Amino acid sequence: MIEFLLEMLLELIGEFLLELVMAAVLDLVLRAITKVFETFCFANPVLALASYVVLGALSGGLSLLVFPRPLVHPSRLHGINLLVSPAATGLAMSLIRSILSRHDKKVTQIESFGYGFAFAFGIALIRYLFAS
Repeated sequence: MIEFLLEMLLELIGEFLLELVMAAVLDLVLRAITKVFETFCFANPVLALASYVVLGALSGGLSLLVFPRPLVHPSRLHGINLLVSPAATGLAMSLIRSILSRHDKKVTQIESFGYGFAFAFGIALIRYLFAS
């Protein structure tokens, strides 16, 4: 029982860290693009949500080139990462947004719960479907 809980916890933490790192990289890329275009942002929220899911799926596909297997041996509740780790990533991105806002720094769209969740969900879905 303890081994099962430990495996599940390691799987959740591993997926969360991968998604958070990839979201942070995308955030940095978007910040660089913003410096060039100064007003980069998706105007339509539905288009933005779909775009972040697609960007997440592409990032998940790229992550399969580096990590073709699951980061941790899948537990019996392997599909739980489709909700838990994207939710944790969304919360982390929301926290980043609030910290930047408090220091009067410019924030990007992905630095919110919804868009951070959408991006991480795209990664998690591709990794769930294709990591062997």
